[in-house]
Amino acid sequence: MPTNNIPFLRMFLIFLGLLWFDSFTGLEAATGKLASVPGLYVFGDSLVDAGNNNYLAISISKANYPHNGVDFPNKKATGRFCNGKNAADAIAEKFGLPLPPPYLSLKGPFKEEKKKSAVMTGVNFASGGAGIFNSSDHKLGQAIPLSHQVNHWLSIHQELTSQLGPAEAQNHLSKSLFAVVIGSNDLFDYFGSLKLRQETNPQQYTQSMADELKKQLKRIHDTGARRFLLIGVAEIGCIPGKRAKNSTLHECDEKANTWCSLYNEALVKMLQQLKQEMQSSMTYSYFDNFKSLHDIISNPARYGFTDVTSACCGNGKLNADIPCLPIARYCSDRTKYLFWDRYGHPTEAAARTLVDLMLSDDSQYSSPLTLAQLISS
Repeated sequence: MPTNNIPFLRMFLIFLGLLWFDSFTGLEAATGKLASVPGLYVFGDSLVDAGNNNYLAISISKANYPHNGVDFPNKKATGRFCNGKNAADAIAEKFGLPLPPPYLSLKGPFKEEKKKSAVMTGVNFASGGAGIFNSSDHKLGQAIPLSHQVNHWLSIHQELTSQLGPAEAQNHLSKSLFAVVIGSNDLFDYFGSLKLRQETNPQQYTQSMADELKKQLKRIHDTGARRFLLIGVAEIGCIPGKRAKNSTLHECDEKANTWCSLYNEALVKMLQQLKQEMQSSMTYSYFDNFKSLHDIISNPARYGFTDVTSACCGNGKLNADIPCLPIARYCSDRTKYLFWDRYGHPTEAAARTLVDLMLSDDSQYSSPLTLAQLISS
C-alpha cells in the first residue's frame, strides 16, 4: 500500500471505532442499564421494602398477599408494597444488577451460597413501617428501624471483607451505591401523636430526625461507603388516605405537607454539613421527592398518568377507605395510576418514572449531583 494512504487508513479506523463506541453506548442507553455500579445496598421503609417484614414473626406490616405483586413476575406477592417492582428494584435494573434480596432472606441454614452472591451485588435492608427513630413499632416487633438496618449492614460488610479482603472490599464499596429512603413514618408518628406535638414543635422534631439520620449515615460511611442516594419525603398530605379525609373536595392536607417540607430542608442542610465534614470521601445525590411528586400531580398527562388522587387498590372514597387487602378491588390499568394504595405507595409505573427523573440530566430534582452524575464521579 502506498505510504501516503496510511494517514487516511488511520483516520478511517478511528472513524469506525467511534461508530462502534456510539452504537455500544446507544445500546446501553436503550437497555437503560448503567454498568458502573458493582453493588446496590438499600435502607429504608415500605417504599423500598423487598420483603424483610415477611420474616418478622408478629408483624402485621406485611404485603405478602394479593393484590400486591399482581404485576410482579409470576404475579407473586413478595412483600413489596406495590403492584410490581418498587424504586429500589428499578434502580438495580438500570445498573444491570440483580434485584437486591431482603437481608432476612439470607439468614439461616442452606443460605450461604445465596448470601455470598448477594453481598457482592447488593442487599435490601428496608422494612415496611420503619423510621429513623426506634419507634413503638420496633418495640412491638412490627418493623426494623434504621439503626438496626445499619447493624445488619455491618454483618454484610464483615462477610464482604472476608470474601474479598480489606483492600478489594474497600474498592468495591467505594464504587457501590447506598440508597436511603426513609422519614415518612417518623412524620406519620408526629402527625398522629398529641404527646409528641406537645413535647416538641415541628422544627425541633424534623431537625432531630435529620440529626439521627446523620449518625446512621456516618456509621455506613465508616465501613467504606462513599456514594449515597438520599430520597426526600414526598407530599404526604396528598396521598389518597389523607385526601379522602379532607372534605368533599379531597384536597391535600397542607399542614402535613408543610411539615414534610421542614424535614426536607433539614435533610438538605444536614447533607451539606456531612459532605463538608467528610470532604472528598463522600459524594451524594439528594432527590427532591416532594417536588417531583408535586409536578406529577400538577401535570399528570406529561408523565403518562390519568389518576393521581385515588388509590389503585382499595375501596370506598378515592379507593382509600381500606388498605390493599385481598378483599379490595384494584384498577385494571395500573400504568395510569400514581398511587397503588391508600398509604401512597407508588405503582410500579410511578416508581420507574421517579427513577428516570433521578437519572435525568435535568437537575431541578437532584442536588448537588444527579444520580447519573453520582455514579460517574
